[in-house]
Amino acid sequence: MLFVGGKGGVGKTTVASAVALSQARRGRKVLLVSTDPAHSLGDLFDLHIGDEGREIRDGLMALEVDPQAEVDRYLSQVQATMREFVRPAMFAEVRKQIELTRDSPGAAEAALMDRISDLMARGRKDHDLVVFDTAPTGHTLRLLSLPEIMAAWTDGLLKSRDRSESMGGALERLAGRRRGEKGDDLAWFDDPEPPEEDPRSRKIRKVLLERRRKFARARSTILDRSETAFVLVLLPEKLPILESRKAVEVLRRHQVPIAGLVVNRVLPDEPLGSFLEQRREQEAQYLRQIDELFADLPTVRVPLLPQDVMGIQSLDAVAQHLWPDPDDSGQEKV
Repeated sequence: MLFVGGKGGVGKTTVASAVALSQARRGRKVLLVSTDPAHSLGDLFDLHIGDEGREIRDGLMALEVDPQAEVDRYLSQVQATMREFVRPAMFAEVRKQIELTRDSPGAAEAALMDRISDLMARGRKDHDLVVFDTAPTGHTLRLLSLPEIMAAWTDGLLKSRDRSESMGGALERLAGRRRGEKGDDLAWFDDPEPPEEDPRSRKIRKVLLERRRKFARARSTILDRSETAFVLVLLPEKLPILESRKAVEVLRRHQVPIAGLVVNRVLPDEPLGSFLEQRREQEAQYLRQIDELFADLPTVRVPLLPQDVMGIQSLDAVAQHLWPDPDDSGQEKV
């Protein structure tokens, strides 16, 4: 498993796709997965890929996970499961509560982690390498910590059910004592023999244990240095460097193995004269294309500055291109 992450716009999709393509050319079976809501795999390969997956070339399959579709699928699955455990009269309330969770914090991440866990398990069986093109850093870091959080949450539910069933059994035995059975009241609470679990409780426990095992396997795989690595992509600029440093600290704190960094868009060593002129010619073509495609929209061009945009002075320089100061006549410059 290879997770490729970093700040938005640094070229994660390009790096992830290049790795996947090169490994497929070396004869490995590769699955390339985009979990970034702003999918660009299809654009990069000039193909429609979608959520069902598509073969890019021999040995390389790709798919784009749709977060909203995953939320819908996940909540439908939860609703179907809940119908087994509640009375028909409560179905409407169950649907209402599930719909309220659709836009709640963490819903998309939980649904996405559920799909990623399945892809990780399937990928280990059907492919030699699974490459995840992830969302921007903050989203990805929350996602990678989710298996541990959800496993702990499931453990809490299981323990709560155990306590509830134990207390319920004790109260039932105590009620029997009051109907005439002999023995000390407190002895019924200390009775080590657990009550027999009813079919409904067994189903609930089975569902929780299955989810607990799924997330435990996912977390185990993510932390296994022999199977998984995280690669950070960044640009030789101040803000991506700062964000990457924070990401490394968080990944190490969660014990996620880091394979290394890819520094993208580094200027070549050779003289830049002809190189920059070629870039300028290509850029001119793209600028004309922008003018044609978006002719009905106001467009502002901000030039590449000689230094990183950092601090008030450089931000003022950018602002002058976005909202110029008025000239001496008091009229704003166009």
